[in-house]
Amino acid sequence: MPDNQEKALAFNWRYILLPLIILLLAVAIVAWFYRLLPAEVAYHFASDGSADRWLGRGAITLWMLLPQFFFTLLAVVITWGMTKLPSLFHQPATGGISVGGVLALMGNMVALPQIILCFAMLDIFSYNSYQVHLMSLWVFTLIVMGLGGIVLGIFFIRVVRRILIASQ
Repeated sequence: MPDNQEKALAFNWRYILLPLIILLLAVAIVAWFYRLLPAEVAYHFASDGSADRWLGRGAITLWMLLPQFFFTLLAVVITWGMTKLPSLFHQPATGGISVGGVLALMGNMVALPQIILCFAMLDIFSYNSYQVHLMSLWVFTLIVMGLGGIVLGIFFIRVVRRILIASQ
């Protein structure tokens, strides 16, 4: 390899740690609740919390786990692809920005919709097993998105500070 080319960035599992954790949590929730679910599972609820649509136990489990696998695979593809991309192009100086940190943020932000889907699954399973709703899904979604926005804000403030320090 010529001296003017930088060493290729290697894939690191920390880039997709949150999506993997959420996927494992979703599988654990299914493993715990599957035996408690009735043959027909309520998955849609009216504004008063009463069930108004049902689906078979196996079908709802499949429809709840498929997006989890998809989002985890998406995180892997994005971060793995981004680790291979620098070898194709000349990369300018990063100016104090950690490429690994950016990749970790990119890969782990996929966990936001996973968290919401995992909560929806837990709420559906909790209602069908114990007739208890945990929290309104839209409230939980607002909380998760708000926290995600705060994390992004903190990350961007840190990046701007590093760039300013590096340029002095």
